[in-house]
Amino acid sequence: MTPPSPRTLNDLFFDGLARHGQRPVVMRHKREGKWLEISYATLRARVQAVSAALREAGIAAGDRVAILSENRPEWAIADYACLATRAISVPLYPTLPAGQLAYILRDSGARLAFASTAAQAAKLREIRAEVPALERVIVFDADAAHDDATPFGRFEAEGHAAAGVYPGWESEARLATAMDLATLIYTSGTTGEPKGVMLTHGNIASNVVDSLRVLQIGETDECLSFLPLSHIFERMVGHYLMFWTGTIINYATNIGTVPQELLERRPTVVASVPRLYEKIHARIVDTAQRGGAARYAIFRWARRVGEEWAELHVEHKPIPASLAWRKRVADALVLGKVRDRMGGRIRFFVSGGAPLSRDLARFFYASGLPILQGYGLTETSPVISVNTFAHHRLGSVGHPIPNVEVRIAPDGEILSRGPNVMAGYFNKPEATAEVLDADGWFHTGDIGRLDADGFLFITDRKKDLIVTAGGKNIAPQPIEGMAKGSKFVSNCCMLGDRRKYPILLVVPDFDQLRAWADAKGLRYADVDDLLRLPEVHQKMDREVKRQFRDLAQYEIPKRLLLLREDFSIERGEVTPKLSVRRRVVEERYHDQIEALYAE
Repeated sequence: MTPPSPRTLNDLFFDGLARHGQRPVVMRHKREGKWLEISYATLRARVQAVSAALREAGIAAGDRVAILSENRPEWAIADYACLATRAISVPLYPTLPAGQLAYILRDSGARLAFASTAAQAAKLREIRAEVPALERVIVFDADAAHDDATPFGRFEAEGHAAAGVYPGWESEARLATAMDLATLIYTSGTTGEPKGVMLTHGNIASNVVDSLRVLQIGETDECLSFLPLSHIFERMVGHYLMFWTGTIINYATNIGTVPQELLERRPTVVASVPRLYEKIHARIVDTAQRGGAARYAIFRWARRVGEEWAELHVEHKPIPASLAWRKRVADALVLGKVRDRMGGRIRFFVSGGAPLSRDLARFFYASGLPILQGYGLTETSPVISVNTFAHHRLGSVGHPIPNVEVRIAPDGEILSRGPNVMAGYFNKPEATAEVLDADGWFHTGDIGRLDADGFLFITDRKKDLIVTAGGKNIAPQPIEGMAKGSKFVSNCCMLGDRRKYPILLVVPDFDQLRAWADAKGLRYADVDDLLRLPEVHQKMDREVKRQFRDLAQYEIPKRLLLLREDFSIERGEVTPKLSVRRRVVEERYHDQIEALYAE
């Protein structure tokens, strides 16, 4: 019998406990090199205790509670406890500097904040005088406790002691309605001050349910959680959806440990952003090249065969016998080893947050690691559309999910409507009116198209489109994605609006670049010295432009500006989601850019 769909996130939590509560493991985390397991029963008891502690601290329905933490079990416990208290959680990126945290805490009016470590608690201590509404700080790590910060263990123990005062905690939690606010997620985008996106219980719960109408995920699955839970993509997919389906959640130690922990936990489903797939692909190609000419030739042959097979298989077209035989050989020699490096059990990846190049999607599909690319925004909870095994088109972001509508405005902007669309921006009615029209259509700010079969394709952000002096329109994000396909490129930003041609600002992968320079016997004292070498400029120009296949001549960046350091959140060059703020980057490197165009 199919269980009833949850109306709210509290229904999702308590009904999920009822469905899976007898199972021994709901989540795992690593401590001192060992994986520790948490059962459903333990999770329920801990959420009950923290919910009681919140109520004892005076937190009531509608109050805002901040969570400043990396992914870990305490994040999930704090979030479910906030929901059970019918408070509104305010997740904060742990990468944010103190100054940006102050604005969000002031604007949201958060009364209590959870912080993970001593470093995160120190940020809150630094800005405490600027956020008068903040009454109490709770720290997850015991050694981060301070005079003005209560250790989480003590807070939880206070809740255990007081749990008897709230015997009806579940029934009271279930009083939440689909229209009640569940969370405020601050999104800064690439321009302007952060806006608090108001997402209701019904927004997120409906997105979980509707996504599962087209994605097959269940009790036999395991995932690895490493994208920030402060972002709606990981929170909906890696937190609520996985819990509801009974999927075991494994929290990665940090982004740097993901390759090793993929092998240790061997997940079956992984949600990530394109940058991870780009890095994995670059590492695979680099390994093949380092193996010598013969090994690299075999790799390229296997790749060609796999991609020829993928083009047919993904569209459910017949595979010629000769190609099927060559694909089996390619699997044995190369492609199967790619799967093994991912743990060997992955059924599929889900990708979101940024465009995924078609070439990358085809390579992973050929390797037996299909990436189901989707599309959405914080304001849509987030999923609007996604590729599935039944309906998959490389390069697209799939069909709209059930109950979500999509149409294309006359200027090419993607509009969406459905139960997943936000209630609005917190305390910003004018900003809300700019993106939500009277008929309930959300104006995404993205340019795209629907093909004849209903697949949605994204061109770029409306604000990011480059119009050259000659009137040519260029979408920079796909081109930046191509450039990042080179192992020599760590990051990049394309500019050229109202200029005669586009240029590309490139942050080299300095490990790769130094290794190449040393092998060539080039002499340099430091990074600045290295970047002045003409041989380096020629090498980077060749490597980057090698990635630009199938581009019109006017789309290809004519010049490269090599940067000594990556774009940073602290300097405002990227958002917490690592989207580049082009205007800020252009201002910072104004003189170098002008000199490049003057040459």
